[in-house]
Amino acid sequence: EIVAWDVSRRPDLAQQRRLLAMLEDRLPEGVDPVLHSDMGWQYQHRWWRDRLAELGIRQSMSRKGDCIDNAATEQVFGHLKDEFYTGREFASYEEFETGLNEYIIHWNTRRRQRRLEGRTPEEFRSMSLAA
Repeated sequence: EIVAWDVSRRPDLAQQRRLLAMLEDRLPEGVDPVLHSDMGWQYQHRWWRDRLAELGIRQSMSRKGDCIDNAATEQVFGHLKDEFYTGREFASYEEFETGLNEYIIHWNTRRRQRRLEGRTPEEFRSMSLAA
């Protein structure tokens, strides 16, 4: 499930703060989350690392070519690129942002997945937390 996301014209600290604030608001109790951020500047930024630790979020620190802890993230990105992005042209940044938000909501709430036993990510999370 994509729990939090943020789109920005540039990846700055303000964007990262918005993302983690959204994540903090939406993170279910009793989970052991891993956050993958690629190897951008934020994965080494002191504020970012401290904030993840405060929230109890394990940071994905895999090296290039060693993606065990981010395999689920890469799988989602692959589907997102194939189903939403590839081959499309967007008239504006706003059109892209609106479309991406709609796709993520679709992914979480309507897109059933074989690997989740035919459930949506939202249904699977609810079932897992109830167990």
